[in-house]
Amino acid sequence: SSVINLILLKILFKQVCEWKEPEELAQLLDLELRATGEPQQRLLQRVKDVAKYSIKTSHPRFFNQQFGGVDYHALAGRFLTETLNTNLFTYEVAPVFVLMETEVLRGLRQLVGWTEGDGIFCPGGSTSNMYAMNLARYRLFPEVKSQGVWSLPRLTIFTSPESHYSVKKGAAFLGIGTDNVILVKVDDGGHMIPEDLDTKINVAKSLGAVPFLVSCTSGTTVQGAFDPLDRIADVCEKHKLWMHVDAAWGGSVLFSEQHRHLMKGVDRANSVAWNPHKMLIAGLQCSALLLQDTTVSANATYLFQQDKFYDVNLDVGDKSVQCSRKVDCLKLWLMWKAVGSTGLAERVDKAFFLVRYLVEQMKKREGFHLLRDPEYVNVCFWFIPPSMRGKEGNADYQDRLAKVAPVIKERMMKQGTMMVGYQPLGNKVNFFRVIVFSPLVSQKDMDFFLDEIERLGNDL
Repeated sequence: SSVINLILLKILFKQVCEWKEPEELAQLLDLELRATGEPQQRLLQRVKDVAKYSIKTSHPRFFNQQFGGVDYHALAGRFLTETLNTNLFTYEVAPVFVLMETEVLRGLRQLVGWTEGDGIFCPGGSTSNMYAMNLARYRLFPEVKSQGVWSLPRLTIFTSPESHYSVKKGAAFLGIGTDNVILVKVDDGGHMIPEDLDTKINVAKSLGAVPFLVSCTSGTTVQGAFDPLDRIADVCEKHKLWMHVDAAWGGSVLFSEQHRHLMKGVDRANSVAWNPHKMLIAGLQCSALLLQDTTVSANATYLFQQDKFYDVNLDVGDKSVQCSRKVDCLKLWLMWKAVGSTGLAERVDKAFFLVRYLVEQMKKREGFHLLRDPEYVNVCFWFIPPSMRGKEGNADYQDRLAKVAPVIKERMMKQGTMMVGYQPLGNKVNFFRVIVFSPLVSQKDMDFFLDEIERLGNDL
């Protein structure tokens, strides 16, 4: 109880970070492992130090990533998951969680628009995307399961340049090759252009390749763009390609009647990746792969015997590459039970409301320049210090602008007041990307964010 109270106190109510350089941090933590143990008070101090010097991702002013915040129901589920310490692979060792995972996946599929199907919780959206690629390839060439890739033709995957890097990573792991991931043009907002997709599929076919999968994105990492799923589905049906939707970030809009239109056409996909640990703040990790159809298995008879005394279809471990699989459904189930679909929808709608407020306030202040009005809860902008305003035509303007965000980021990290990310994109130099979705965030935090950017950058 002392440790739990300490964790909650340190993680939720202190500053976002207490920055230390690596050498100093290693010395403060005394990381060396020794032959003899330590007394309880010393161990409690260890816990304090770990909490003190870690990034407080649950803090309402942590805007850095697409995870963060805290839901206490989900947190209780996480504590219970760790305490029970079971493996979600057979009904005999995880009876509660086999049934629970089935129901949670059914609920998520229903939001997609499917009455049937399958799915599994995966160790992250990257794995979900890779599983989808593997299934799409198996559907087209089932012999790959037994014979391997030696006899396959050159296969091609299509995605946008703003899709997650896991698409190329998955192609590398599966032996498809990153050169065979073909990038489809996007518009200024980062949305895949279906007409270019159709053209590139035809070109690939003319060169002797076999297109087999299109990976769309609902909620791109940087701009938060939603690909036009209905129009992409038309292209996929025309060419008989597997349509996968990486909705790891954006999938939770499906809870909201106001915003689910962003994923219109998702019900026409073959597979969907969705990370409730992001917008829904279920806690890392909570990542689902949803399938319109059923999956394939490996038939490990030493674990999944067919003569068990219960329905062996409840032994779900054969669906996964993993043998040991953590229970990731309890935290989402408990949170969903506590607040209901209505409560989760309200969280999504609140995030959009706060983003609208932030953008309105930005437009009232000199020095904040939006890349574009946000489609989702990613707000991308440059901060122009007073010394650079009105000098956009200078030859060195872009080079100077590129240095602003890194300096402000360093200052905020070392002072520990908040965290926000930055990056370049294409020919656009470094800009900030603030992510707003934690239910702990308020309009006061949005005002603080703008004030702090100004305070940290006005002298540049």
